[in-house]
Amino acid sequence: MTTGPLPARGRYPLRLRRRAVPWERQHPTWREARPGLIDAALRRALARPSGNWFVVGAVRDITPGRPLARTIAGREVVVWRNAAGRLVAGPGSCPHLGAPLGRSPVRCGRLVCHWHGLALDGTARAGWEPFPAHDDGILAWARLDDAGGEQPLEQPVIAARPPLERTVTAVYTGIGTCEPEDVVANRLDPWHGAWFHPYSFVDLTVLEASAGSDGDDGIVVDVSFKVAGRAVVPVRAVFTAPEPRTVVMRIAEGEGRGSVVETHATPLGADHRGRPRTAVVEAIAATSDRRGFAAVRAVSPLLRPAVRAAAARLWRDDLAYAERRWQLRSTGRFPG
Repeated sequence: MTTGPLPARGRYPLRLRRRAVPWERQHPTWREARPGLIDAALRRALARPSGNWFVVGAVRDITPGRPLARTIAGREVVVWRNAAGRLVAGPGSCPHLGAPLGRSPVRCGRLVCHWHGLALDGTARAGWEPFPAHDDGILAWARLDDAGGEQPLEQPVIAARPPLERTVTAVYTGIGTCEPEDVVANRLDPWHGAWFHPYSFVDLTVLEASAGSDGDDGIVVDVSFKVAGRAVVPVRAVFTAPEPRTVVMRIAEGEGRGSVVETHATPLGADHRGRPRTAVVEAIAATSDRRGFAAVRAVSPLLRPAVRAAAARLWRDDLAYAERRWQLRSTGRFPG
């Protein structure tokens, strides 16, 4: 399908829609959002290698005095920075008597067990063995080879991002009762955007559902981000899945070209009823070539709560989508 260019960018980022189409009168997308098409894209994503890397959380949440802890695929994991500032990761249970290391303090780069004082500097000690860790500047990763079961990779598969020094970044984390594939399937269905999220998206059209601009499998979408009233920001976005637990939305044309939203799905393990739980860790890296964007970056700490709140509103609905999908799959009632 041929995609025409977006209208030329004006002096201001906002546009005024000529007319507002009532929600119920917008173009139905259920015919285009074919279950087989979404399922095929999901299968291709799940077949890609991850190298056994899992997102733990935001590097900004790893403070000098406290580690970041998470249960990943049923395994307790803890990450912190050693005395050299390097990210280290390992089991979150003390090898001595099983104390939760995620609740222990970090002193001079050493994680000190608050039960009996075993001090860990990130190297093997007293039966504690570290995991490979990676800091990509926004997110912290840990490699769990026994959980992933794949051929290990030296580093996680990370899509291209704009330079950190030219971006505003924020990370949202939410937890749902579903599996990672349900989160990925949600993101590989952009057709639901203007129907399920009318408070954020309007005038959504899927132009292509084949090859993306980076040569990978992708879905190309024209959509306008709703600001207020008739004021919108139109963009062209490309959705790709570089590895089985990640979907990336990149602004290919329009305001903020080069900005990315990465959605990472990290399996946590079963809850008390045996249901799977998955953490959605969404990293937003927004950039712009407008002259005033330097001032925006300067106040980015003030903007991050608003960015996270907007992501939380979207994921309130999208986690309901993912959870519903898992419920239907787990009971054999999923269509098709």
